Amino acid sequence: MHQIFAWEQRKLGNIAEIVGGGTPNTNISAYWDGDINWYSPAEINEQIYVNSSQRKISEQGYNNSSARMLPVGTVLFTSRAGIGKTAILSHEGCTNQGFQSIVPNPNLLDSYFIFSRTRELKQYGETIGAGSTFVEVSGKQMANMNLMMPSTIQEQKAIGNYFAQLDQLITLHQREYICVKNGGKLC
Repeated sequence: MHQIFAWEQRKLGNIAEIVGGGTPNTNISAYWDGDINWYSPAEINEQIYVNSSQRKISEQGYNNSSARMLPVGTVLFTSRAGIGKTAILSHEGCTNQGFQSIVPNPNLLDSYFIFSRTRELKQYGETIGAGSTFVEVSGKQMANMNLMMPSTIQEQKAIGNYFAQLDQLITLHQREYICVKNGGKLC
């Protein structure tokens, strides 16, 4: 029998590191067209996982910017120009300054669990960011977000796995629908 654990309120910054991004100088060609993934908010759409960015930066560009390398499992969170779009990194990479990415502490926060809370993250970001002329949410503001959470990582993983299976099922049915709609073409 599966044991149910109590939920507790936690600050996002206590269970994850919030990491902003950076952009190398665009006038220095040696900083660009390397092999380091470098994401911009426009690339984050309806996908769950991202594994390759449209633009890439070089090692030299990375070393000469405030971009930080983000590990697999990081939840990219757009913090401006459309606050609250999310995706999970399936390969390490970095972002421009339009992100406040969530790097889960692996012992305290499951990536898919926090990704499944995208709507709540977005609502918080839009509410907090609305006070300024240029709507943006800072890393400090994201770190201060209170979330109700299962008290154990095992419970989070169980919930995260459940939502991952639902998302896979939805994707499968969407593909089947498109196939049927197109009379069997594009299947």
